[in-house]
Amino acid sequence: HELFEAQVRQAPEALAVVHEDERLSYGELNARANRLAHHLIGLGVRPDQPVAICLERSVAMVVGLLAILKAGGAYLPLDPAYPCARLRQVLDDAAPRLLLCDAAGRAALGPEALVDVSVVDLETATPTWAELPACDPEPRALGLTARHLAYVIYTSGSTGTPKGVMVEHGSLVNYLHWSDRSHYEEAGNGSPMLLSFSFDAGVTTLFGPLLAGAKLRLANPIALIHALAALEDGQTYDLIKLTPSHLSLLNKRLEADKGPAPTRALMVGGEALIPADMQFWQEHFPNVRLINHYGPTEATVGCATFAISDAVGGLASIPIGRPIANTRVYLLDGHGGPVPFGAVGELYVGGAGVARGYLNRPDLTAERFIASPFVEG
Repeated sequence: HELFEAQVRQAPEALAVVHEDERLSYGELNARANRLAHHLIGLGVRPDQPVAICLERSVAMVVGLLAILKAGGAYLPLDPAYPCARLRQVLDDAAPRLLLCDAAGRAALGPEALVDVSVVDLETATPTWAELPACDPEPRALGLTARHLAYVIYTSGSTGTPKGVMVEHGSLVNYLHWSDRSHYEEAGNGSPMLLSFSFDAGVTTLFGPLLAGAKLRLANPIALIHALAALEDGQTYDLIKLTPSHLSLLNKRLEADKGPAPTRALMVGGEALIPADMQFWQEHFPNVRLINHYGPTEATVGCATFAISDAVGGLASIPIGRPIANTRVYLLDGHGGPVPFGAVGELYVGGAGVARGYLNRPDLTAERFIASPFVEG
């Protein structure tokens, strides 16, 4: 959030976030987040404390996320579109003392889930924090460092019970520095947010634009995909990130509308990528950078990236690529030794992106988050 604050000082009047008819500048977004942050500090939020947030995608959602970080807390995202049972499972496991929500969040969680948590309603017409200072909270006064948690995001549960992954500020900053250098150095039109904020892949286009001084656009994902297919020249985004499932839908829309490329760079991740979907872009938009991005939640959004070449049509599958900045990736055998070239191994990830561990799961953390035999520390 200090990197976001640096952009505020640089261009406070620049457009930061757009949602339907609502538009906020960097200065306005920062002031709203600061007032709420001071309120959260008054409610006892401290470093490493998970603070749940269950809101529809909106300007208030962005304000809430920034406010939690500024107050020193770790945001615990709960998407109201997720099934109620999943949301309650996360709430029960993480046991946050505080919840930021709106009407959609209350409805998704149900009244029983709200009994044991203090609720801050961000839809309040005259919030109690409206008169609080608009100045940035001082991290040092809060005792906040890069080693404290930025967020706790739960895995999908595809390999067992969903686990809360604890990611520190330092890991998140490492990822966003790499991503912003790669995609927003000549920031123009920013990014739309197509992925859920409960899915760590959404971090790239949620915080990426805001740390680069670019624009974040929010809307329903399906509505956004329809809008992307009808973009006019000059509206091209810097980066669009989506899953292969979303990509198939976007390709159909683009093929029907035959408009210009909606983005300078297209990043796909979260599932195995289908080469044919990438061929469509190579044939119709040869100047767009195409990126396959891979990483488990435990490695902070992404740990490997592959710039898809013209040879993709001849590949049976698309590689996950090479490690991102300050990251090492190894393929090891059952004894922890590197496998020969071309042999099957298990993927191990080391470096700045490795999370602190699993929330409330010390045994599993000790089993999965191990010392590297190759790099000390």
